[in-house]
Amino acid sequence: MELICREEAYEILGAAMAVHRELGSGFTEKVYQDALEIEFQERGIPYKREASIHASYHGIELKSEFIPDFVCFDRVIVELKAVKELDDIFRSQAINYMKVANMDLSLLINFRSPSLQYERFPNYDKFV
Repeated sequence: MELICREEAYEILGAAMAVHRELGSGFTEKVYQDALEIEFQERGIPYKREASIHASYHGIELKSEFIPDFVCFDRVIVELKAVKELDDIFRSQAINYMKVANMDLSLLINFRSPSLQYERFPNYDKFV
């Protein structure tokens, strides 16, 4: 099976790796978010930072909003962390943001580890 958003993910992860290479693993999530935004701009990666996404229930939009770190290429949710270890709460968050926003892919990226950590979550429901 071909990877969903292969090229887009490659560009996003390349930008994240450049940020991790330069800053290392000792900063807060907001620092990485600021740096990654600069890297996206320099690389010409289209993005929206902290775009508000609303879920619906019985066809009615809910007042509560979800705010992913980035939406890139109008197809990919990018959720950043700076934690010792990724856990299922973070994975669920990334997956739920993707599904609520009806995106194709969600990338969960962790900057705290010595090597950049990432997990990809395709929205297979859209491609069945």
